Amino acid sequence: MSNALPKILERTYTVTDDLAVHFLGEEAPPVLSTPALLLWMEMTSRENIKALLDSGQDTVGVGVTLKHLAATPVGAQVRIVTRLVKVDGRLYTLEIEAFDETEKVGEAGHQRAAINVAKFAERVRAKQKSA
Repeated sequence: MSNALPKILERTYTVTDDLAVHFLGEEAPPVLSTPALLLWMEMTSRENIKALLDSGQDTVGVGVTLKHLAATPVGAQVRIVTRLVKVDGRLYTLEIEAFDETEKVGEAGHQRAAINVAKFAERVRAKQKSA
């Protein structure tokens, strides 16, 4: 594994109707849901770390503190910016910001842990058999 932290990684996503909340009634247009924002933050963070991992490794989310600061309507673009700020053994800590075309819409602290994919899959399959 390389010791150099990667530069900032940015990805842009489009808010689609299936990622929006509709429970505010007809008066309020549908807007990006918090779970969808978190998913984009996680996927962008995973991609940021991927180049640091050994063959057969990946990362899984193990912690997050998220603030969803503003609503983003369907059709708008959201830019996710991840910064890897710390590596401590298998644990990676990231700072994340999200922006739509108008303003900052979210921020998060996120931790991901490196895992051996084969061992992880084996543990999950064992749980499936016992369930």
